[in-house]
Amino acid sequence: MNWHYRYTVLLLCMLAFFVTYFARLGISPVVPFITEDFEISNTLIGVALTGMWLAYGLAQFPSGILADRYGEKLIILIAVGGTTVMSLLLALSPAYAVFVLVVVVLGGVAGLHYAVATTLLSRTFDDLGTAVGIHSIGGPLAGLVAPVAAAWVGVRYGWRPAVALTALVGIPIFALFVWRVRPTDPRRPDQSMRDRLELGALVELLSRPAIAFPLLIAMAGTYVVQGLLSFLPAFLVEFRGYTPTAAGIAFSAFFVVRAASQVVLGRASDAYGRDAVIGGSMLAGAIGLPLVVFGPGLAAVAGGVLLAGLGSSFFSAIDPRFMDVLSVEERGTGFGLVRTVYTVIGAAGSAGVGLTADLFGWPVAFGTLAVLFLASFLALAANHVLRLGY
Repeated sequence: MNWHYRYTVLLLCMLAFFVTYFARLGISPVVPFITEDFEISNTLIGVALTGMWLAYGLAQFPSGILADRYGEKLIILIAVGGTTVMSLLLALSPAYAVFVLVVVVLGGVAGLHYAVATTLLSRTFDDLGTAVGIHSIGGPLAGLVAPVAAAWVGVRYGWRPAVALTALVGIPIFALFVWRVRPTDPRRPDQSMRDRLELGALVELLSRPAIAFPLLIAMAGTYVVQGLLSFLPAFLVEFRGYTPTAAGIAFSAFFVVRAASQVVLGRASDAYGRDAVIGGSMLAGAIGLPLVVFGPGLAAVAGGVLLAGLGSSFFSAIDPRFMDVLSVEERGTGFGLVRTVYTVIGAAGSAGVGLTADLFGWPVAFGTLAVLFLASFLALAANHVLRLGY
């Protein structure tokens, strides 16, 4: 495999991730227009978006099984093409019930991408941490572009053209992937879906200490990240007293740090070890969040947001850690299963932070996130110092 082709695959996987993330993040900025059009409450639109994120998480596991059966290229194309089509159908939704159905399907097809692309990169690169870090940039880049673009179009032309924007990036990237990425041979083309879904084998995989330990870390970290993605701007406005514009700038800075950190942490994990980098990332988040809550002045809050962004970038180190302990034959299905578990459980971060803030206030809600980061760091440190071997 020549140098140019390897990096073509990496670039197109990153762009495919950009598409699937763009579609999901492009909805939130136009929520007020959607609720007004359908004459529904914020609770009902929240139910729809929760369904989308849950479908995204649940799709990770079957994506690995399907890739093992049919090859990674086909499944990634289904993810990109399906996300694009669902975004267009979302723009055409005539009623709330149809909107809910389409947005849930959108989450499901978007969820087919990440685990499969990681498996494809494991075939292509030896320095997997670096590759996963670069691939993961697609998410933060979409976080920078999609909300701004959707808000601009939504204000001028309405929410339907705003959510249809995904087609502008999805169609050309789908075409490039078809053209430039070679077909991939399936790992298990003859094994039935039923055989891959045997409960005992799935439980055995998740209960291995080398899987179970980082899985707990990933669940805690994903809970924190989901909470920050959902409520960081609201926290800065309601508790710290910043204007919505200032909070938006801080949120953009958070995504900029995540984009840069994905590559740095992934590359560092190849050079210095997965756990050291994951632990360092978690420690940065544990220091940053108290600064966001209690730091005196703008400089302290800005530093806290940057450290929180670094802490939220641990995925590019922990995902290769899972791949390191999975056999070649297990990587498609096994990594998809792991992603489903920690993504679905971590998705509770949105509801958890919102509920904690309502009951006990913002400092307790964000303090809980800092505690989870700190507990994860301490668990990794204890595993290393005590040589527990997890």
